[in-house]
Amino acid sequence: MTLLVVTAVEAEAQAVRAGTSPDLVTVAAVGVGAAAVAAGTARLLALAEAAGRPHRGVVVAGIAGGFAGRAPVGATVLATRSVAADLGADSPDGFITLDDLGFGTAVAPADPALLETLRSALPDAITGDILTLNTATGTATTAETLAGRFPAAVAEAMEGYGAARAAAGASLPFAELRTISNTIGPRDRQAWRIPDALAALTKAVRALAA
Repeated sequence: MTLLVVTAVEAEAQAVRAGTSPDLVTVAAVGVGAAAVAAGTARLLALAEAAGRPHRGVVVAGIAGGFAGRAPVGATVLATRSVAADLGADSPDGFITLDDLGFGTAVAPADPALLETLRSALPDAITGDILTLNTATGTATTAETLAGRFPAAVAEAMEGYGAARAAAGASLPFAELRTISNTIGPRDRQAWRIPDALAALTKAVRALAA
């Protein structure tokens, strides 16, 4: 059985494919955002199971923004938890999480065994929460607010929680792997290092296949 690795966009999928073998993983770009990745991942899992070739787990991989002082540009990060940071309700007293509302949970812990496998292959990787957001952070104020709300957060992206829910629906282990292309805060495209982050993603995946 292969591991299913899902990414948001094709450039990330190509970076993953460059570092591994189709005998070990199945790689697919399933769209940007938690809804797209949840739907796309669930479909791929169902099709594989129906064909008699079920996957053994799900990893969402790609590039991400890193919190200043926690995950520098170029770093590889692994999620201990994928957290839907903006899934909840606003209020005069501040944000109310889905958990506090009593409607479920916005937190998806990584599978311990799969996370340990990734840690062993990537001993220099930074571990912590990776936030899933529908709107990428673009101001210093929002970055500071998120860093305060989530002291264990090391990075933000847009897909982790969605892939985690799809994996949970299929009773499969889940993990999230990211490489850092930019620092979270004011949007400064000139400072982003997307090609470097994609190259780091290939290197990280290659280590997993070693």
